[in-house]
Amino acid sequence: MSRRSGSFAIVAAAVAVLAFGTSLLSPVGPAGADPAEADPTKETPRLSREGRWLVDQHGRIVLVHGQNLVWKHAPYVPSDSASGFTAEDAEWLAEYGFNGARIGTLWAGVTPDAPGEVDEDYLDDWQRVIDLLADEGIWMQFDFHQDMWHETYGGEGVPNWAAKRPAPYNLHPPIKLSFPATYITPELATVYDNFWANKSGVQDGWAAAWGAVAQRWADQPYSMGYDLINEPWAGKEWLSCPITGCASSYANEFQPAYEKATAEIRRSDPEGIVWYEAQLLASQVPNSSFGPANDDQVGFSWHSYCPLGFLDSQGIPLGVDGCKSYDDDHHEAALEQARTMGATNLMSEFGATDNTELLAIDTASADDHFASWMHWAYKHWDDPTTADGRQGMFEDDGDLSTVKEEKLRTLVRTYPQATSGTPVDLSFDPETGAFSYTYEPSPGLEEPTEIFVSPLHYPDGPDIAVEGGRVVGEAEHNRILVEASGTGPVTVTID
Repeated sequence: MSRRSGSFAIVAAAVAVLAFGTSLLSPVGPAGADPAEADPTKETPRLSREGRWLVDQHGRIVLVHGQNLVWKHAPYVPSDSASGFTAEDAEWLAEYGFNGARIGTLWAGVTPDAPGEVDEDYLDDWQRVIDLLADEGIWMQFDFHQDMWHETYGGEGVPNWAAKRPAPYNLHPPIKLSFPATYITPELATVYDNFWANKSGVQDGWAAAWGAVAQRWADQPYSMGYDLINEPWAGKEWLSCPITGCASSYANEFQPAYEKATAEIRRSDPEGIVWYEAQLLASQVPNSSFGPANDDQVGFSWHSYCPLGFLDSQGIPLGVDGCKSYDDDHHEAALEQARTMGATNLMSEFGATDNTELLAIDTASADDHFASWMHWAYKHWDDPTTADGRQGMFEDDGDLSTVKEEKLRTLVRTYPQATSGTPVDLSFDPETGAFSYTYEPSPGLEEPTEIFVSPLHYPDGPDIAVEGGRVVGEAEHNRILVEASGTGPVTVTID
């Protein structure tokens, strides 16, 4: 057994919540180096799929705890300002263990004027943010985010040329209801049906836009691939989705469209993960129906929003205890869907609430299933399609010192970011900081296991014990490096 007590000299938790400018650990060796100055002989850091897992360029299994960064108003990219996204934001994310970002590189921004006409300035604006994230070693998923298709219907996501209103609905003003109610209107259902049918070539334009994104970012360090469309709607078939899972829509509409976009991506990026996302109502009833994928670098992107949490936010306090079984059911269904597809999986949205009891349930269930996740959302950014008030991490988007401290303490978790082996058991208590992780080491992997240690939960410094291995160093952004002593299981406990 190896034991280390008080190896992190940290300030009191109240100060640590506000501290984003100084690393709490001294970097040691290559693992603590600036990613921009990494050994050029090493393979470009990117995530790929092996079995059910996400793996890095060294073959280590990666767990992602990330944040959604989606700016839903024109110009569809956060500004270089305190209320947008700067180097301080990227460092803040890394310092608190958020090693992933789902970034809203919207179709509306990529080809705003006509199909095939790429706005390189828009991609440049995102490149600024991408470079900041990559400099902090944060994995990025490119996301064609959409909600209710377009501003015409109270949403966002698609370019104006792809949002021409269908007849006969264009004879009267559009119906624009609060999110998500517009989805159930006949006009918007028709819009989605037309997209899946590729009417007027709109789907071809969408797929070509994905080709442009891949051409730009095929070799981007810290890429974790392409989320093809956020929360697709099944069109007029939506009423059957809670019962049948819209199986015919998956077979005849979703999957063929995704394969078309994948083919465009593969022209430039043969290896990046392409994420198939489940239809919107699968967030409530976990019954998505993708078949086997025809590509071996595919992921299943899914969302989990327990309805009891939404009711609580609307003043109907029924409690959220039932969300534990809800979450577990969704994780099990996601694993089964991924197995059917031949894919990895990612809970690419959850949260959208300040209810920390619910967030604790969500993240604990993810630990139980070794699931990677992206919390909704990092900042509120005047989100026009929210159902639960201000959902970001801060009271004021322009001031990181206004972080919601209880929410932060719930989401900041001690966890293995990269494992040189296979996870066996994982648990973390956000109240006490008690952490336990067991993995089976893979002798062929040379890089150490990296465990992020929360800077919020150990005011006197963490007490670290390792059975079957030892701590061999520390890295920036509050990580310890662990190596196995032999071929047997390694167990790391931190209190």
